[in-house]
Amino acid sequence: MNGILGSLGIDPFYLFLAVFVLQIVIIILMIILNSRYRNLQRSYSTFMRGRSGKNLEKAIFKKFAELEEISALVKKNRDDVDNIRRKMESHYQKAGIVKYDAFHEMGGNLSFVLTMLDEKDNGWIFNAMHSREGCYTYIKEVVNGESYIELAEEERQCLEKAIYQEEYDIRDMDK
Repeated sequence: MNGILGSLGIDPFYLFLAVFVLQIVIIILMIILNSRYRNLQRSYSTFMRGRSGKNLEKAIFKKFAELEEISALVKKNRDDVDNIRRKMESHYQKAGIVKYDAFHEMGGNLSFVLTMLDEKDNGWIFNAMHSREGCYTYIKEVVNGESYIELAEEERQCLEKAIYQEEYDIRDMDK
């Protein structure tokens, strides 16, 4: 212990131990680094398989062109959907029907009221009243869910069914 380490107060055994641990850590880090390098090399080989720098550049530009085409298609589809949505607003989307006995003499529900409305509750009410002498039909305009002509009870029921989209059972129509 008379050497340089002895004059510094360091035991050579502890220095040897520290260097040994440091070498083990460096070996472990080298193994991890080598493993990651092999994975990266494998990924690069897969990516570059059969391609040179020029081919890769062409492939990238081709993908950009495809992305632009897809973007244009998405915009066109969005415009088409908006156009269809605008058209749907003015088409009949809601319906209601009520069957009834208009003159209480026929013994059956042969008369009916049919209401057809668009999304904004505009449309018409069609009333077909059946009697022994014949069938009488009437139509009344509906604007914003209201008729400017007075409605019969069955017509009001039918309008409410259409506005609130109440489901009706076919078996109920025979009553």
